[in-house]
Amino acid sequence: MPSTESLILLALFWCGYFSSHSWLASLGVKHWVAAHLPALMPWYRLSFNGLAMLLLMPPLALMWHLRTDPLWKWQGISSWFAYGLTLLALLGFLWTMRFYDGMEFFGLRQLRLGIHDAEDQERLHISPLHRYVRHPWYGLGLVLIWTQEMDPARLLSAVLISLYLIVGSRIEERKLKIYHGNVYREYCRLVPGLIPIPWRRLSRKQADDLLRRANRHPDSEP
Repeated sequence: MPSTESLILLALFWCGYFSSHSWLASLGVKHWVAAHLPALMPWYRLSFNGLAMLLLMPPLALMWHLRTDPLWKWQGISSWFAYGLTLLALLGFLWTMRFYDGMEFFGLRQLRLGIHDAEDQERLHISPLHRYVRHPWYGLGLVLIWTQEMDPARLLSAVLISLYLIVGSRIEERKLKIYHGNVYREYCRLVPGLIPIPWRRLSRKQADDLLRRANRHPDSEP
């Protein structure tokens, strides 16, 4: 059993990672870099992704160092159910990647074209999963987290990561409302954030209509 001090240190590591990640992703920081260090802006998204992976190593390494016997184990039918959900979540990630602009997401397009704008350039996309939840990757991430066996360090990490995904999705939506205006506000009203609700979803026609309005007639007033 890890000591209380070790678990507090792990929590501080995760909170430090979440804070730095949100800060670097904020429009305020991007606008400052664009105004004062414009030559760095084409590199910003690529550097952000690389730094995010690098800063993730300390909390993951400490969590692994503090591993102990699980608090519970998936056994029998429950293990098949848990592992099946894990597999479906992984396949969901792979499937939804085809609906994203990978060059934009990883920052390669910004670098190749020398883009200096602080705002993301990718248009609004509504993939099939986006018709059911606004943040399918976050939702799939929650499935991956909570289908694993938990020791104290992993359980603490799972709770903190889950809270960050919930809060982070709200922070991300503030930017999306700036980018896409009233269309995205309507999308938020129609579709739940992380957990599907059967009666709150978009038909394909509704999704196409929102995309048409967002990509042809943006209305980004606050």
